[in-house]
Amino acid sequence: METIIIIVFLAGYLAITLEHNLKIDKLIPALAMMAILWAIIALNHMPVFEVNAELRELEPTHLDEILLHHLGKTAEILVFLLGAMTIVEIIDYFDGFATIKGYIRTRSKRKLLWLFSILAFILSAIIDNLTATIVLITILQKVVNDRNTRLWFAGMIIIAANAGGAWSPIGDVTTTMLWIANKVSAAQLIEHVLVPSIVCMVVPVLIAGTYKAFKGKIDGDFETEVPKSKYGSIMLYLGLGAIIFVPFFKTVTHLPPYVGMMLSLAIVATFAEIYSNKKFSISSVGGEGHDSEGHHSPVHHSLSKIELPSILFFLGILLAVAALESLGLLFHYAESLNAAIPNTDIVVMLFGVGSAVIDNVPLVAASMGMFGETMDNPLWHFIAYSAGTGGSMLIIGSAAGVVAMGMEKIDFFWYLKKITWLAFLGFVAGAGAFILIRDFILNA
Repeated sequence: METIIIIVFLAGYLAITLEHNLKIDKLIPALAMMAILWAIIALNHMPVFEVNAELRELEPTHLDEILLHHLGKTAEILVFLLGAMTIVEIIDYFDGFATIKGYIRTRSKRKLLWLFSILAFILSAIIDNLTATIVLITILQKVVNDRNTRLWFAGMIIIAANAGGAWSPIGDVTTTMLWIANKVSAAQLIEHVLVPSIVCMVVPVLIAGTYKAFKGKIDGDFETEVPKSKYGSIMLYLGLGAIIFVPFFKTVTHLPPYVGMMLSLAIVATFAEIYSNKKFSISSVGGEGHDSEGHHSPVHHSLSKIELPSILFFLGILLAVAALESLGLLFHYAESLNAAIPNTDIVVMLFGVGSAVIDNVPLVAASMGMFGETMDNPLWHFIAYSAGTGGSMLIIGSAAGVVAMGMEKIDFFWYLKKITWLAFLGFVAGAGAFILIRDFILNA
C-alpha cells in the first residue's frame, strides 16, 4: 500500500506543478490528494506513527490522534496567515501602500534598481514576499512606462522579495511554518539568516547594475497622486507595526504566533472601523462622496478580498505531507538520504534548487518530518534560507515569481535566459555566506 500512497502523492504533486498547463487551480489536486491519502490509510488500517525528535525514532499512535495533531498544527499556520492577509487588505482598503510611491524621487535607472530592491527586501520581511511583489510592481507600472525596462525591474524585485522573506519569521510561508513549529526562534533566525539574505540580494543587484537595461534615466510619471483616503499613511504604519509586533508578543508570552496576530488584527480593525465611520459621517453631512450602496465595514470588505484558495491549498498540501510523515515514510527517506549524501549542506542546497521547480511549502513540510534536530539548530536556519531564496531561480519557483509573471506577462524563457543565472549566483553567494558565518560561530 505504501507504493500506492507514493503514486497518489506524486500524481497530485504533478497536477499542482502543471497548474497552468492543466488550467486547474492547484487547490483542487491538493485537497483531493490529501483526502485520498488519509482515506487509504484509514480503509487499510495502516499503522501510523509520531516522530520523536529527541529520540529520533517512530512511536506508534492512533489515527484519530495523529490526524487531530496535524490538523491543529496546520490550523495554527492558516489562522496566522488569515490574520496577516486581512491586515494587508485593510491597509489596501485605505490605499495605504500609495504612500510608498512618495519615496520615489529619482529618474536614474540604477538608483531605482537599488530603491526597488531595498524596498522589496524590507517590505517582504514584514508583509510577506507575495504581497510585497504585488505592491511594488503596481508602483513600478506607474513609474516606468517602457515595458522591457519594467521586465528587468520585476525580475530583480522577485529576487529581492524572496531574499527578504527568508530571514523573517513572518516574511514567507515556509519560515512561518518553521517558526510556528518551534524549529526556529525569531531572534536566532534573524541573526543567522539576515546577512546571507542580504548577500543573496546584493550580488545580483550589483551585477545587474552594470547592464545596459539599468543605465540612463526613465521617462515616468512622478506626479503626486491624490490619496483616496487621508488615513492611508496612518493605516500603513499601524498595519506594518502590528505585524512586526507579533514576534515580540510570542517572545514575551510564549503563546503561539496566531494569538498575537489575532490581537494585532483586532487593533488594526478597531482603527479601521473608527476611521471608516468618520469618513462616512463626513461624506453624509457634506452630501458628497456618499456610497450609494451604503456604508460597508472595512473589515468585512477586507475579509472578502483575502485569497481563500491559497489557504485551502496550504490546508491540502500540509495535511498530505503529514500523511507521509505519519506513515514514517519521510523519516525513512531522511535516513536513506543521509546515508547517500552525508553532507547535509549539499542536501539543503538541493532543497533550494528543488524549490525552484516545485513548491517550497511541501518541501519544508517534508524536511520537518525528515530531520529531528532541535530548535535553532543551524540546519533549520539553512533550510529557511534555501527554501526561501531558491525559488527565485525560475519564474514559477515562488509565489512572488508567479504573481509577477501574471502582472507583467513575463515569459518563462525570457526569465530563464536573463534572470535565472543572477538568482543562482545570489543563492550560491548567500549559501556560502551562511556556511562561513555558521562555521565561525561554531568554532568561536
